[in-house]
Amino acid sequence: MAKKIVVIGAGPAGMMAAIAAAEAGAEVTILERNPRPGRKLAITGKGRCNVTNACEMREFLTHVTSDPRFLYSTLSAFSCADVMQFVEELGVPLKVERGARVFPVSDRAQDVVDAFCAEMRRHGVNLVCDRATALEYDCEGRPSAVVGEAGKYPCNAVIIATGGCSYPLTGSTGDGYIFARAAGHTVIQPRPSLVPLVSPDRFCADCMGLSLRNVRVTLFREDKEIYSDFGEMLFTHFGLSGPCILSASTRMEKKGRYRVVIDLKPALTDAQLDARILREIDESPRRELRGLLRTLVPGKMLDPFIVRNGFDANKRSAELSRGDREDIIRALRELTIPISGMRPIDEAIVTAGGVNTREIDPKTMESRKIKGLYFAGEVMDVSAETGGYNLQIAFATGRASGIAAANEF
Repeated sequence: MAKKIVVIGAGPAGMMAAIAAAEAGAEVTILERNPRPGRKLAITGKGRCNVTNACEMREFLTHVTSDPRFLYSTLSAFSCADVMQFVEELGVPLKVERGARVFPVSDRAQDVVDAFCAEMRRHGVNLVCDRATALEYDCEGRPSAVVGEAGKYPCNAVIIATGGCSYPLTGSTGDGYIFARAAGHTVIQPRPSLVPLVSPDRFCADCMGLSLRNVRVTLFREDKEIYSDFGEMLFTHFGLSGPCILSASTRMEKKGRYRVVIDLKPALTDAQLDARILREIDESPRRELRGLLRTLVPGKMLDPFIVRNGFDANKRSAELSRGDREDIIRALRELTIPISGMRPIDEAIVTAGGVNTREIDPKTMESRKIKGLYFAGEVMDVSAETGGYNLQIAFATGRASGIAAANEF
């Protein structure tokens, strides 16, 4: 008789777990509270689905912000290259973009969702629209059934893949933490990760909607640099967002005074930047400083940048001293934004915190407290920077849990 496995949650980790368990011969039921599976997967990567990151293991682990050692076994067993091969064999061609980020050639996340759904159907996975409310255990303390709002689902093993509590409209409302605590697990306080940052600085609101590319973003706590990245960011009415900022947020685990320092011209040395300014002066010596700065900063930033630095916008370019040029370079290099906090967790892409990984077997994702109980994905205290790393973790832990649950006994 086939082993019966119930997977709670049809997100990326849950669907992968269901496919892996069914491939191994188990009879799999996957419970999803939403009418359709993969809702969060469908909106990842701004609707393009950053499937994984095409980097080597050593590089990958440097982007993991929770305990990277916990993930070593699962990532070794199902690597970034393995995920790429898996998705392409499902009929979704992939491409690698800047930063080794992997996307469908179609730029449609729904193509990935549809492919996973088709693979679940091919393996006979029973997809049920129901919200799990409790787990039942037998006399030996093993899971025997999952209780839902619409019925009861007998089983020999349970895989909890409910996600965290970010993006609650996708169904991630923290149900998995309730099941984990009821089973005796420790849940590390969930907190937002990959989330925009809040600043009291009026400069951000004045530049609202301005997207910067090819800048360097450095995050400081007190006077210590704790993160630096090169790429894109965005000014908003409340502060800062964009890929570099989201990744920086993953490093804000401790209390303290934070600030972001933006280098608007990281590709140029100070000498090169000074030479460029001198060239602008030579070409238009009678041009006012406002006009010169217009060649160095985006138009939307121009007036806030002048006011912030106390520049005399009407000063002629030819009148600029060496000290004036040094002040301009410093302003371009050290645009400093104080940070007062993060946006709420329901605006976060990922939840940090969750089920303590010390209580989970790193090879099988099985609970060290309850035989037959497994975890996969974001419900655990596993998280990483933006760039496809979190989906890779979901796929790898989902596959590990599915294979182990099906092969137990």
